[in-house]
Amino acid sequence: MTWFLLTAPVLAALLLAAHFYRAGLWPLAIVSIAALALLFVRRPWAARALQAGLVIGAVEWLRTLAVFAAQRMSLGQPWLRLAVILGAVALLTALAALVFRHRALQERFGLAPVRPPAP
Repeated sequence: MTWFLLTAPVLAALLLAAHFYRAGLWPLAIVSIAALALLFVRRPWAARALQAGLVIGAVEWLRTLAVFAAQRMSLGQPWLRLAVILGAVALLTALAALVFRHRALQERFGLAPVRPPAP
């Protein structure tokens, strides 16, 4: 179950790395991929660092949306489909940060005290 939950952050990080690679920003692409190593660190700070990276990634997708949409508008080209796709990618990247709120991941990373079920 834990690895299934982590597929969303992994895919979001890889997509972000591809975005940076395509833009020629190699250091950021490497950081995006290297951040996935934090999935093997079972500490609260690792989960929080991944969450922060995903939120920053979502902001980057929104920035990219604004730049590309403005560019297309200035050229008189259609931009709505681009905005919907990049908006969805930004939303999914932000939502990938929320998987760390699941109980299995909270236990794995020590994010919350493990309480026994109520009788």
